[in-house]
Amino acid sequence: MNATVLKTSITKLFTSGKTFVDLSAPELMEKALARNEGALTDKGAFAVTTGKYTGRSPKDKFFVKDKTTVNKIDWKRNQEISESVFLGLYKKIVTYLNKQPERFVFHGFAGADPKNRLPIQVVNEYAWQNLFSRQLFITPSQEELQDFHPGFTIFSAPGCKADPATDGTRSEAFIIISFTHRIVLIGGTEYGGEIKKSIFTVMNYLLPQHGIMSMHCSANQGSDGRVALFFGLSGTGKTTLSNVSGRALIGDDEHGWSEQGVFNIEGGCYAKTIHLSKEKEPQIFNSIQFGTVLENVILDDRRVPDYDDNSLTENTRAAYDLHHVDHALFPSIGGHPSAIIFLTADAFGVLPPISLLTPEQAMYQFLSGYTSKLAGTERGITDPEATFSTCFGAPFMPLPASVYAELLGKLIKQHNVSAYLVNTGWTGGPYKTGSRMKLAYTRKMIEAALAGTFINAKTVTDPVFGLHVPAHCPGVPDEILMPKNTWEDPAAYDQTARELAGKFNENFRHFPEASDSIRSAGPVSR
Repeated sequence: MNATVLKTSITKLFTSGKTFVDLSAPELMEKALARNEGALTDKGAFAVTTGKYTGRSPKDKFFVKDKTTVNKIDWKRNQEISESVFLGLYKKIVTYLNKQPERFVFHGFAGADPKNRLPIQVVNEYAWQNLFSRQLFITPSQEELQDFHPGFTIFSAPGCKADPATDGTRSEAFIIISFTHRIVLIGGTEYGGEIKKSIFTVMNYLLPQHGIMSMHCSANQGSDGRVALFFGLSGTGKTTLSNVSGRALIGDDEHGWSEQGVFNIEGGCYAKTIHLSKEKEPQIFNSIQFGTVLENVILDDRRVPDYDDNSLTENTRAAYDLHHVDHALFPSIGGHPSAIIFLTADAFGVLPPISLLTPEQAMYQFLSGYTSKLAGTERGITDPEATFSTCFGAPFMPLPASVYAELLGKLIKQHNVSAYLVNTGWTGGPYKTGSRMKLAYTRKMIEAALAGTFINAKTVTDPVFGLHVPAHCPGVPDEILMPKNTWEDPAAYDQTARELAGKFNENFRHFPEASDSIRSAGPVSR
């Protein structure tokens, strides 16, 4: 099997059963209901369960190592697989899909900027996953569909399970990306997030090679036109903190930053819904409308979602179109950002809830990408674990970290961007001893940061982390701003802070290419 075979059009690739192309959301919901794939909620969302895979499986994600990628992908941080294994699984998944009575195809775009967008094609075994794709990617106009040529194709067949002994995979699940053939294979897992993050990974490979920064961040824009970026891994608050009234939402998770400004890579949002309420997060709650896909959310007898029920997973999700968000910006394009917020959920409870960063500290934090993996985001995670995810998105960054860091550093300097580190994690002690920082306080701190309140304000330098902590913030108790003040045992705080500082320093050994000025912007562990 060669590349020519892989370029065969979808209509010719499948010779049996029915292939439904670009069905509308109502049509896909009808199909999904008829196929018993899920249930309608009281608001017209479509609720599904994803079996044992309720989060991403990063250990089952591979890149084909060939002449296209051998000198580009960072193979120290990404898993390789041979082209022969890829071709074998390609044949297996196409054969499997061809045996199904029905399959579903969606055509769309990744990238709101017409100059920097990728035409994509998603082939699904399940109607609900095709609806999921329609909600999260950008739907073309009828005119755009007339001359549509996919630049990348995803084949997603949860029922097609690999046999590690014969297929060369780690488990029954597989996510394999070939940049030579421009194909993604997803099998053995029903979790919709694999589709979304595969295309994000593809864009993180393609965009920087054209001088465009790709970012795992949310973005919004104030009435004054000033754009803010929110970097962070799942569970740190990107979606919640960027999705606020008074600021137009550009996007909640994936963006590019070009010479013209910031643009959304997606056409929808993928929000965590555990403990979601209209009172705490009205923008997200109200966006769950007809056509939304709910993953692993339990419904009561009246088909009302119980967002507090975590019996299947902590990682319950809602995938909805940006058009459901009443304050979304269209097209999803903004100017150059004036502020960058690095979000972390510190399970140690020692990082300040907000601090100002020098340019060197901003690059140190970006390369470090410290947070805690929260329950449910990945399979096997039941309690928060301290982790460092380079560029706040290591699982999705195929290129060397220095590529992204150099691009971001250049843009921050060029546009004089202010940077902040915001801890949405624990205060008053570590996980299970302290408590999660109140969302209301975090919102107040970010409001002040975006208003420029802290730029010339009095700050206190943290003796361990070297961070510049504001002495005051409107609407937030002063004692909360310095985490040591919230601990009952100051000595325990000092010890824990030094431990975390040591973890930072140990992790930063992975970046020998970092300049002395960036390296010295890290914490002191003793």
